[in-house]
Amino acid sequence: MDWPTDIDAGYDEDDFGKSVGLGDRPALLVIDLINAFTDPDTSLGSDVTDVLEQTDRLLECFREHDLPRYFTTVAFEESYGDAGRFIEKVPALRELQLGTEAVEVDDRIAPVGDERVILKKYASAFFGTDLQTELTTQGVDTLVLAGVTTSGCIRATAVDSLQHGYRTIVPADAVGDRADGPHLANLYDIDAKYGDVVTTDSVLEHLSTNA
Repeated sequence: MDWPTDIDAGYDEDDFGKSVGLGDRPALLVIDLINAFTDPDTSLGSDVTDVLEQTDRLLECFREHDLPRYFTTVAFEESYGDAGRFIEKVPALRELQLGTEAVEVDDRIAPVGDERVILKKYASAFFGTDLQTELTTQGVDTLVLAGVTTSGCIRATAVDSLQHGYRTIVPADAVGDRADGPHLANLYDIDAKYGDVVTTDSVLEHLSTNA
């Protein structure tokens, strides 16, 4: 990934940031592109139109090649007893109530057929979910991450993806955040230590060439 020229790497590129590439069986994980996050008028939302467009391109390609696709949402019970200290730290999470429109995947990239929406309570798509079982069953060796937010659920999932032994790919134009600062800082960190930060075009080209 080409970074802005005014960003100091702060490390020797011979020691950090090596590419791991895509493996033989990639899966696409669309993280939290739900109405509460894609509507700029909500407390949690922002304008992520570009992210939705690039995610839609990824979904189309993964569907065309019949590769695994998963979505995530975050939702809590009315009591918020399942939200732990998270809801104290981020009171805006009260908007995410089970059964409401707020926690449904945005219609612009809605799941089709048997594509699963995995319910999570915290940042990582792995924590407290059966995602690992799904990926093992499907023989997945690579996770391509799209969605929001780069500094929150994308980063947390990227770290856990690495720790679970997956090649981790983050198309920079298919993830987003509420501000450029945390978005760029976390992409930079992911690329240095946890996965490959690339472009949507490069993922599509690889899949079209190697499917």
